[in-house]
Amino acid sequence: MSDIPDRWSRADVYPDMWVDPDEDPRNSDGVSPDGELATLRDFLTGYRLTLRMKCEGLDPEQLARRSVPPSTMSLLGLVRHLAEVERDWRNWILPGDPAPKLYGADDGDFEGALAEQELVESAFADLAREQAATDAALAEHTDLGARMGHDGDSVRELWVHRIEEYARHCGHADLLRECTDGRVGQ
Repeated sequence: MSDIPDRWSRADVYPDMWVDPDEDPRNSDGVSPDGELATLRDFLTGYRLTLRMKCEGLDPEQLARRSVPPSTMSLLGLVRHLAEVERDWRNWILPGDPAPKLYGADDGDFEGALAEQELVESAFADLAREQAATDAALAEHTDLGARMGHDGDSVRELWVHRIEEYARHCGHADLLRECTDGRVGQ
């Protein structure tokens, strides 16, 4: 018997999809948003939903499973990492002393991703809170060419960097989920 799960998808219309288009919360009716800022927000929202979808239906052990040893990466670790990253972005743009790390130094976000229900719930709460706080901090800056923060980054660069971070980690989540229970799809 093999420990490798069979590949599967919940989708029937397009079997390489995560879910069928009419069940996909990332699909919206109508045309794409108008304007650069609205487009950036839409892409970020889509990647955030994708990460949550990749984690849905898994128990704490599955979320904490490190599917590609010796890597410390897991789906739960990704959730914790992205909460930490959202906080870091705010630290770059807001004046004053930076907020402390959520999970300690080094790889605490991944190393501390243990198969405990309380840690899972806490990680998702941390992510939602940190996303909302960073969104609020950036909502005040609608001029994408404006420079801000300690390094004088453009607002556009901050949006694109966030999208890139989520997109990259959603790719990791694809592979981690497939190794965990065989479910495939974008």
